[in-house]
Amino acid sequence: MLILLIPLSANAGVYKWVDANGQTHFGDRPPAKAASSEVKVHSAPASVDAGARERHQKMTDFLDQQQEEREARQAANAKAEEKAEKQAELCRKLRARLKFLASVSTFYNINDQGERIYVNEAENTRIREDFREKVRSTCGND
Repeated sequence: MLILLIPLSANAGVYKWVDANGQTHFGDRPPAKAASSEVKVHSAPASVDAGARERHQKMTDFLDQQQEEREARQAANAKAEEKAEKQAELCRKLRARLKFLASVSTFYNINDQGERIYVNEAENTRIREDFREKVRSTCGND
């Protein structure tokens, strides 16, 4: 029974009718309460002219270019985010080291015999200030 209905649905017509207000309507099924007539619809051949193909190609090229640019921006943003995260981690470590240096009372060097040679107070101050400047230049004043 269903096989017999398939050809009918493939050849479904277009119906035209006029409602009580005088407006014309079209549909794929005839209305129940109005007189209708079946309209023959002639479809244009499916050929595409050269201009349409060219417009389609230009649109496709434009969309491809937009996609490439979007992907390039996303890659650049991801790279910038990664760089910012690395910079933030470096600054966190430098600030922790600066805090540690503030707690150290005096610095020393180790000579060739493995002995500690303590530096004077001026050298202690210079070491701390040099490191403070390194943190400022690398991380800013925040």
